[in-house]
Amino acid sequence: MGDQIELIRGGLAVDDRGSLRFVNDFSFAEVKRFYQVENHRQGFIRAWHGHEREGKYVYAVSGSALIGAVPLAAAIGDLAAVKKVVLSEQSPAVLWIPPGYYNGFMSLTVNTKLMFFSTSTLEESRGDDIRKDYDTWNIWQEDFR
Repeated sequence: MGDQIELIRGGLAVDDRGSLRFVNDFSFAEVKRFYQVENHRQGFIRAWHGHEREGKYVYAVSGSALIGAVPLAAAIGDLAAVKKVVLSEQSPAVLWIPPGYYNGFMSLTVNTKLMFFSTSTLEESRGDDIRKDYDTWNIWQEDFR
């Protein structure tokens, strides 16, 4: 993957046997570990977590979430620098967040579960961990349409 945020789209097939969700263009070649994250309630925010060397792929196993990604060099509060993507189990896709970005997410539905696939081992990640408060780039305000 490159040095830009990229959405790798998948698909959903449904027939009389059930359903199949897939992202056929995603490759595990660079993945060294994975973990699943589930917030304790809808609307909960986990942000901002950055890495200079580690990249992450994100997939919605269930529910949906607003994902934010912003370059490490972005000015505090510069909302124009934030890339926002909604991941949902209803529209299978994998989001690539390259090294050099902060990332965070807010659960949009009950029982949202996200799978993160990392390009670094846990040991490599420990030395490459930068954190900011959840409201450093406050993209989390709901738009009641």
